[in-house]
Amino acid sequence: MSSATPGADGRARCPWGNSAEDYVAYHDDEWGVPLRGEQALYERLTLEAFQSGLSWLTILRKRAGFRQAFAGFEPKLVAEFGDKDVARLMADTAIVRNRAKIDAAIRNARAIASLDVPLDELLWSFAPDPATRPRPKTLSEVPAITPESKAMAKDLKKRGFAFVGPTTAYALMQATGMVDDHVVGCWRAT
Repeated sequence: MSSATPGADGRARCPWGNSAEDYVAYHDDEWGVPLRGEQALYERLTLEAFQSGLSWLTILRKRAGFRQAFAGFEPKLVAEFGDKDVARLMADTAIVRNRAKIDAAIRNARAIASLDVPLDELLWSFAPDPATRPRPKTLSEVPAITPESKAMAKDLKKRGFAFVGPTTAYALMQATGMVDDHVVGCWRAT
């Protein structure tokens, strides 16, 4: 099952978009929708890093907890987190408690503060031209890494970001509409 499939509501979606109720709403309302703004992009960058090695469904179901734990993903506030905050986060069952990922979220907030260009402008500068990307027919045609995601990851690491490899960068690009990987036949495919 790798091409668009009808959901319980009769709408054809990317197959993963019908696999859980939480995914239906995420697929229909968020995934692949162009997203702008420092706070929103920092949230997605952080959540994609936390997702590494886990199911996205786990992250979706804990998103409210993440938002509370990380000060609404306001980078300036998270950049001020110290040892007491890390201890608090490591004890917070509402989020994924992974020390390396928590440290990366704080480090990335600090890296945002020292950027010479707005985060929004920086991340979107790696978005490929949609005219050069054919719409995938099946999930097997959706890449995990692209030249653009490699370039984004390399640039972010150079600027002091952590936990942003090429796969995480590509997932971020998909989630924020920098690329549109809705498969042929999906109602969201444009």
